Amino acid sequence: MNKLNYITVLSFLLIFNSTVWGIQDPNPIKSINTGYTILKVRIADKEKTSAYLVGSSYEGTIVAYSYKGELLWENKLSGYMNHDVWCGDIDNDGKDEIVTANADGTIYCLNFKGELLWKFKENAAPMYAVSIIKHSNECYVVAGGFDKNIYYLSKDGKLIKRIHSNSFSIEKPRSKYRKDIPKPNECTANFIRTIKMKDGSQNLVVLGTNNHMNVPGTLYFFKPLEDKPFKTVKIQASSDIKKKIRIRPLGDFKTADIDNDGNEDIILGSSSHVNDILVTTYNLKTDRFDFNRITKVKFGYDIAHNATLKTEKGIKYLTRVGSQIHIYNPKKVNDTERIVSKYAYNDMVKDTKRDMLILGSAQSGGSCIHIINLQNSNWKPAFKALRPKGKIQEIIENTKITRYNLKKYKKPTYQNNSQPVFFMTEKVPESQLSLKHKIDKTYGNPIFLNSLHMKNVEDFDRSVLSNDKYRKTRDRRKKYTLSQKEAVNQITNQYEGEPGVAYWAGHGNDPFMFNINTTKKILDKANGKKTVLIYPEVEDHNKENLDFLVGELLYPLAEYAQNRNANIFLRSKNIFWLGSNYLSSWSELMSGKYADVFVPSMEETTDKSMELSLAGRMGMWTSGAVNGWGTRAVPDNVSFDRSRQLGYQRLPNHFLRMLIFHTANGAQYINNFAVDQEYLSIYWELIAKGALYVPKRNEILSISPVHISMKKPDHHFLNDGANVKWTTFYDEAFESKHKYVFSRLNGTWPGAPITDWDFSKYAAGVNERRLNFLAPYEYGMVLITPPQSGVYAEKNAPRGKLTEHLHPLYKSIMKEYITDGHNYYSNDGSTTYKADIYYKTIQDDLKESSKKLPITVSGDVAWVVAQIGPKQLRLTLVENGYINPKKATAKVRFNSINPLSIKDILNGEQFMIKNDDTLEIEIPLGGFRFIDIELKSSL
Repeated sequence: MNKLNYITVLSFLLIFNSTVWGIQDPNPIKSINTGYTILKVRIADKEKTSAYLVGSSYEGTIVAYSYKGELLWENKLSGYMNHDVWCGDIDNDGKDEIVTANADGTIYCLNFKGELLWKFKENAAPMYAVSIIKHSNECYVVAGGFDKNIYYLSKDGKLIKRIHSNSFSIEKPRSKYRKDIPKPNECTANFIRTIKMKDGSQNLVVLGTNNHMNVPGTLYFFKPLEDKPFKTVKIQASSDIKKKIRIRPLGDFKTADIDNDGNEDIILGSSSHVNDILVTTYNLKTDRFDFNRITKVKFGYDIAHNATLKTEKGIKYLTRVGSQIHIYNPKKVNDTERIVSKYAYNDMVKDTKRDMLILGSAQSGGSCIHIINLQNSNWKPAFKALRPKGKIQEIIENTKITRYNLKKYKKPTYQNNSQPVFFMTEKVPESQLSLKHKIDKTYGNPIFLNSLHMKNVEDFDRSVLSNDKYRKTRDRRKKYTLSQKEAVNQITNQYEGEPGVAYWAGHGNDPFMFNINTTKKILDKANGKKTVLIYPEVEDHNKENLDFLVGELLYPLAEYAQNRNANIFLRSKNIFWLGSNYLSSWSELMSGKYADVFVPSMEETTDKSMELSLAGRMGMWTSGAVNGWGTRAVPDNVSFDRSRQLGYQRLPNHFLRMLIFHTANGAQYINNFAVDQEYLSIYWELIAKGALYVPKRNEILSISPVHISMKKPDHHFLNDGANVKWTTFYDEAFESKHKYVFSRLNGTWPGAPITDWDFSKYAAGVNERRLNFLAPYEYGMVLITPPQSGVYAEKNAPRGKLTEHLHPLYKSIMKEYITDGHNYYSNDGSTTYKADIYYKTIQDDLKESSKKLPITVSGDVAWVVAQIGPKQLRLTLVENGYINPKKATAKVRFNSINPLSIKDILNGEQFMIKNDDTLEIEIPLGGFRFIDIELKSSL
């Protein structure tokens, strides 16, 4: 063959190969903009030589794309998230089916055209894991969920076998101080996977766990269709290794023959803070675990997604953590190649047949599926330079436009002065110092406190503490080395040249990081400068411990802090501000006795009830129990399911929108973690220039005239809302008999549908237990407050009455409903109303009462109305997609006002009301708008 013919044949082969696989783009990375936030990616075969990509979106929509980027089909399924997706040929026709484990409790099966073949559902508990196993020429779908069962289904979706975990689980829940923990010997299936053996058979592996926060779990190996595992292996390290690593919950389960013996082995990736990220290998032949620690990843939370690469020197691991890809020999981790990019991605899977690496969407709200051609020698620099198109690009462009318009904006003369906003932990990088100095000099709001992070805390004689728990407890993150003098000097030195200081004075793990007298000395030496004492997670349901905590520390400290310009920032979790705070131990806080000192805030980590905590904190503030409230933005805010922690957003647009919404509702104390201050600094400018108005509580006009008041909380409601880590609480009999006002709050329900009678559904307008930071509340913000009237109201409380603190509009229109979190009650205590029936009465009242508000808004937006001048209202609109941003339309209804003018204060757009007294306003993807409404006369 001559040279010319050789080149021609070679060219033909290359073209043929690329046509077969659909890979014609010479670029090493192809990005397909789906328009969806893709959480999971898989590969499905349509024929032996034809494959396509399957993606599962944030909303649970399944999409299919060719490798060329062509949309093949989409199926919205239930509208709830898919916890797991698996592709495999169930019916032996050469074409893969797609099965999904859905949060609504259903297993769905689609064919290669995206058509629904069948669905299977036993109860309401979310399905979490699904796989396919072949045995004796038959194929079975195997699934498991939070009802603690393993299900074998036929190729037609018929139930073949049910195995309850109590027949094989060895999980033993433990808690040092809590008694309300799940039963032993039960587990949920974190993963269900099949492993191929060298003889061609397949075995089933269930990764069982009972806690998605602290427990890695156990591997249970089953022969197909057998009731008992033939091998049970607890995931643990030897004692010498335990001292060096923390084995955290697992978020990735892959199989590969790592030792080339013909049997597949197991590769597990952590789901945790990146400081604790491990890649764990279980070798079937040696029956041992090997742990590889992934290091040099910046602060955040993520999953170690894994793949294997075959090289001349054997198998290497490819691990994605954060915005990095690590390539290494698992036996020589020190020799790691790191490819560092800008963004992290929701998922990663390798197409081994085509040597392609498939990435889900960028965690910052991206909308692409990314295909990396590992055969292209330029893929590594291309990954470093990857800046996703689609939603990410649009968010950045929209923010640039807002910045440009903000530069031209001047606060109108009619606008009142905003409340001061305190940035407690805003670490300002050098690149933004000039902007900070300009804000300090020109505007004076927001106020940047000096944030002090202390690794070392006080070592004092704890024998003075009479409580056993707090005498012994320590926080493992701290070193107890400082004397009182050293602690006082180290902290008070930080006041110099600053308006004030914010620092951790304690934590739920150890509230007594400093002797109370040490903290008092610090307040004395502050000389009137602002001091914020941060106390995260100081919640204890044990009354003896809690009474000691508040009686010996928090209340005496609050008494001393009064008139010293000091605040106690209680950064609590879960349902604290609508449940635990109504326990008798917290009565002095709720009475308003220390309203100037205590600041309620939330640690929204592992939570699924953000819309409730907001209603609770605002209810405290408007009731007069406190005179200020706070919020927090930190990477693990998105961790509603710790087994799938995708908290490595590098573009903090979700933080920006949440902070704008909370600040527009009056939040003054901001506990923000700096992910990208250059981007987030627009928030500073919005406050400084007055575009983001920070109202007093008597200026807000978007509060519903209907509010819910909490009497002594129901015991089960409290336990359910606090037990967000355990995953094995599901009890079908209990669920069917007991209907709660606030429900599905424990660790059993990630992403699950909310019942119709739940407050979150009928009042807040959300549909699932997941990341509802920007709930629509279309009837107005429904406050959760202390009782105002009847037998449950506290007489002569220092806080006064709710209506005394609200806008005068509310003086005669407020209506109260009483609950304990389980049922509703008449004000005189004589009648009990069931949650699943009485909610309709309240819902009807909410709809009717909303007509008494000047404005109401519906759509995929969060909204606030505040009176900013005698005849002027500021309407703040925020697109509410949090980590799945989307363009939105706000439908604004004018109920009791007839405006003279309506104008966007940043871009100048004017609006006209339709004949039906409504107005539609478009909100850009990842965006927000500030609309001023001028009235004919004062409200």
